[in-house]
Amino acid sequence: MVTMTRMGDLLGPEPVLLPGDPEAEAELDAAENPAIVAAAHPSASVAWAALAEDALADDQAITAYAYARTGYHRGLDQLRRNGWKGFGPVPFAHEPNRGFLRCVAALARAADAIGETPEYQRCLDLLDDCDPAARAELGLA
Repeated sequence: MVTMTRMGDLLGPEPVLLPGDPEAEAELDAAENPAIVAAAHPSASVAWAALAEDALADDQAITAYAYARTGYHRGLDQLRRNGWKGFGPVPFAHEPNRGFLRCVAALARAADAIGETPEYQRCLDLLDDCDPAARAELGLA
């Protein structure tokens, strides 16, 4: 009989659980301007997600695209530093992962708004690969 110590041994990689940025998250929770938070914590995807979402709410798709793309790349850097190999679970249920996932969702929305259909689909596919529940949680179902 084979005993498994990790589900990932047979079913794929273990989920990546990012450490987050508690200072940036606290500042955003205290209603600090996301631009100030992003400037003070440029590696915090959650700040870039807030900026992108605000820009989308103001019908500024190009600005949202730029903010979301920045947060997406900052999130990729964090994921790689935490063992992600470009695939595998990034659970939405883990709060610190949400900044990255929100950036991907905002990038999808911005890409859709400017007619960049391949990028829109790629973002949806990435969300599905990271966590099949993420799209619904982020309003992209």
